[in-house]
Amino acid sequence: MNTYKFNTQCVQGTYDPKNGEPRVLPIVQSTTFEYDDSDYVADLFDLKVPGSFYTRIGNPTTGAFEGKMSMLEGGVGALATSSGQSASFMAIANICSAGDHIISSTSIYGGTYNLFDVSLRKLGINVIFIDPDADLADIIACATPQTKAVFAETIANPSMNVLDFEKFSAAAKSLSVPLIIDNTLATPFLCRPFEHGANIVIHSATKYTDGHATSLGGIIIDGGNFNWNNGKFPGLVEPDSSYHGLKYMETFGAAAYIVKARVSLLRDFGCTVSPFNSFMFHLGLETLHLRMERHSENALKLAEFLETHPKVDWVKYPGLKSSSYNTLAKKYLPKGSSGILTFGIKGGATAGKDLIKHLDLVALVVHLGDLRTSILHPASTTHRQLDASKQADAGIYPEMIRVSVGIEDIDDIIKDFDKALKAV
Repeated sequence: MNTYKFNTQCVQGTYDPKNGEPRVLPIVQSTTFEYDDSDYVADLFDLKVPGSFYTRIGNPTTGAFEGKMSMLEGGVGALATSSGQSASFMAIANICSAGDHIISSTSIYGGTYNLFDVSLRKLGINVIFIDPDADLADIIACATPQTKAVFAETIANPSMNVLDFEKFSAAAKSLSVPLIIDNTLATPFLCRPFEHGANIVIHSATKYTDGHATSLGGIIIDGGNFNWNNGKFPGLVEPDSSYHGLKYMETFGAAAYIVKARVSLLRDFGCTVSPFNSFMFHLGLETLHLRMERHSENALKLAEFLETHPKVDWVKYPGLKSSSYNTLAKKYLPKGSSGILTFGIKGGATAGKDLIKHLDLVALVVHLGDLRTSILHPASTTHRQLDASKQADAGIYPEMIRVSVGIEDIDDIIKDFDKALKAV
């Protein structure tokens, strides 16, 4: 399938049924698998041969989803997880331990910010947050001898910053550490971070990958383009006592990172996605290219409407010509700027909450990336665990309203907003 174009890969992916097998990917809803030979099963446990032996570590349905996502992003392998949060955690924990350090953009999802700022610190992994618009020298200056990764989002949720990949990639290369990118809002249809210097990509598959708000999951994709044997990552180079001295780099080469994440972290922490959810994600990817075109088209039209409305104070959407990130959007998101926008209504937070009450078509939900249009007040929900100062650092303002623009008829979406704005 690598010779086919992206849209065809979305539809047909890596699932290749043989003669007489199901044309549609089946759900292998089984925890275990039967074998004829104990020695063969022993080889499975020693990672000498490929195959499924326990769904906590691998499953044929999940494997098909992982294969398709790896193909779409252009990676060498992928690992599905039980949630986007578990993908974020495992992406870091796979290369960091107590005493290590990461550099992260301030403009990231509130749950990820709290994971880094609170939970990882409790485990002894320190983090310093940096404004994504900071100069290259300032990013590099944040490093310590223990720095093991640089982390950022392609499109920040919900501040709507577009990452300057060239700058962040240069910083990571200067420090000889991987650049880890959360590509949830962009999806591989709009941006493929490996083509811009990223080394590891993660997604909350719960969002646009699923696209229908039915299933919870995450995924990590390995670009296979980082040299782990540079003295900073002994866990990928030195013998692993839990696998009889196996060395990941020596045995698995470019796929060392993603194999270690599976057979070590997923094995031990058990953040496993269900086969049914993997089936739903695989199904969702079949229409990803169609949905992201419409999400982006509708979001731009709604942003343009809101930008000219007398009751709206400001609008943030990278696709707007007036956006300070429009140049970066054209460079890294040429097919569209995704389906998320934020705006501030005149009258502040009180007026914003009042607006939400007057919407009919648009629903108030704690979610994004659904094909249905939804709305949220981030300061009091997804980012409420941050104090006012940290909210400001993350680009969250009291009056900010986040809209996840769906694929309904744009005239109906605009009509609903127009009615609600008039009622405020």
